[in-house]
Amino acid sequence: MRYDMVIRNASVIDGTRAPRFQADIGVVNGRIEKIGNLKSEPSDLVVDAAGKIAAPGFIDAHTHDDRLMLSFPEMAPKVSQGVTTVVAGNCGISLAPAPNGMRPPVPVPLDLLDDEGGWFRFRTFREYVEALRAQPAATNCALLVGHSMLRVQTLGNLGKPASPAEIGRMREMVDEALAAGAIGVSTGLYYEPACAAPTKEVIEVCRPLASRNGLYCTHMRDEGDRVMDSLDESFRIGKALGVPVVVSHHKVAGKPNHGRSAETLPLIAARMRGQKIGLDCYPYCASSTVLSFGRTLVASKTLVTWSKAHPEFSGFDLKEISARLGLSVEKTVEKLVPAGAIYFSMDEADVQRILAFESTMIGSDGLPHDAAPHPRLWGTFPRVLGHYSRKLNLFPLETAVYKMTGLTAKTFGLAERGVLKEGYAADIVIFDENEIEDAASFEKPIQPAKGIDTVIVNGALVWSGGKPSGARPGRVLARA
Repeated sequence: MRYDMVIRNASVIDGTRAPRFQADIGVVNGRIEKIGNLKSEPSDLVVDAAGKIAAPGFIDAHTHDDRLMLSFPEMAPKVSQGVTTVVAGNCGISLAPAPNGMRPPVPVPLDLLDDEGGWFRFRTFREYVEALRAQPAATNCALLVGHSMLRVQTLGNLGKPASPAEIGRMREMVDEALAAGAIGVSTGLYYEPACAAPTKEVIEVCRPLASRNGLYCTHMRDEGDRVMDSLDESFRIGKALGVPVVVSHHKVAGKPNHGRSAETLPLIAARMRGQKIGLDCYPYCASSTVLSFGRTLVASKTLVTWSKAHPEFSGFDLKEISARLGLSVEKTVEKLVPAGAIYFSMDEADVQRILAFESTMIGSDGLPHDAAPHPRLWGTFPRVLGHYSRKLNLFPLETAVYKMTGLTAKTFGLAERGVLKEGYAADIVIFDENEIEDAASFEKPIQPAKGIDTVIVNGALVWSGGKPSGARPGRVLARA
């Protein structure tokens, strides 16, 4: 038969943790038609992968790409590092539904998607899904609806628990979102718009998850001193609803908590024996979110990523800004906000322990609209492959690929993705295992990775020759 595309001479890592093998991959109509010896088969396009790895396209388990898919649909920060599917709407922050719109100032942390409010224009979740289908991005997406967004749209007073009537309205929006294509609900109980919500509110708002086959993803209430309590709350919510739980960007933050992954991971493993639980992690010792003075107190260093009042300080160390302004750190923060920041608050031993945990997926948690973003936006997946797998030998390459492909597809219920298998979607990345590494740094965060050769989404080239192809074959994925 004639193929639309044949990848020849590849060393195939299929996303299951199985040992690599040599093969060609034939693609027809956006799917993998054949894996084997296709040397004599005709094809419209031949990609020579001699000396390189062919793997499933990486699935970014944790993103804030809700707006990026519409405003910059070539998705360069993601396809440049081999990502073919993004999970968006995390941490309680989603672009929809917005039946009441959004007037500036946009509440923290929803301003991470748009501080002007103009992008919060989709009155229902269905309108947002339809926009993504009408104007596809280069990557596929799986979408979560954010609890914080629902609170902002529903509550008159964000500093209190929702009333029964408000819970009812939020529940209706969750049901509409799931019916429209969302795969679950996310919470950001750490943040101000949602931290006033008691556990009972979260459970009641999320009731439709059980009947709609959804999952519960959470930026927990506390990732520092009370991390164990927050894990327990997350698992109780999942148990009450009878749905899978995903713990977002698992970490133990703040110097007093360094080493406590030795406590959290055994608890997660134990609870996994009684319920479905997943977790993701990014491969850095620094987090990134909105700027607040309280968060600086547990960080050894703070970098400002953007500031509405003082954009000239994007990328600067907060202490340097403080010295320039002749103000205390607390007063400097007051002068800069609304703003974003990178906080160096984790320990490398914890990061490695969490990354190496068998069930840990890889998620970037990148913030694409920051002026000076965390390097994880452009470098997460190559950093895992290059720094942690090849250089530190934390796990074999087959395991590293599994953590960003097969494991993620299984955890989120993304059928026929995450594995190179005949009949599955042709989401494929080709890379050089000896060259792949992150180029993005805290000093120069917007840098494409090294070693990524070709990226294919639904059978179409989206990254080749070191640049986006312009193709936008992405789809909105449902949960199986």
